[in-house]
Amino acid sequence: MRLTRQTNYAIRILMYCAANEGRLSRISDIAEAYTLSDLFLFKILQPLVEHGLVETVRGRHGGVRLAKDAADITLFDVVRVTEDNFAMAECFENDSAECPLVESCGLNEALRKALNAFFEVLGAYTIKDLVDSKPDMRHRLGIDELPIRAVAS
Repeated sequence: MRLTRQTNYAIRILMYCAANEGRLSRISDIAEAYTLSDLFLFKILQPLVEHGLVETVRGRHGGVRLAKDAADITLFDVVRVTEDNFAMAECFENDSAECPLVESCGLNEALRKALNAFFEVLGAYTIKDLVDSKPDMRHRLGIDELPIRAVAS
């Protein structure tokens, strides 16, 4: 299974916010860290906000922050809100009744088990796990060089 760019960068937004814990993160800083456009990240941010993974703070000194603790956000949580389709083959689609084996196909069963195993592994990793796996994450993202901006309540 191949994840979309949206999912890839949604995870990266969350990683950035987790690495910048205790401070608000500006989209422009996140975009610069990953060499992406602000507009692209704003588009990705929307489902993260809608599903309660990230919250925004408006205003001149506003930004984004995690809406939950990084240890409570799994990769599966992110994939579930950013991916539209988990069909691994045509026979997973609801309107695919062309195959006479659709109800009793061994391939269908094997792919379903593989997809469930994929979800299980994603559910075992949190955003905190990803951030904690690299001790120099803040430095790599350029966070250490940014001015301290306290989180508004």
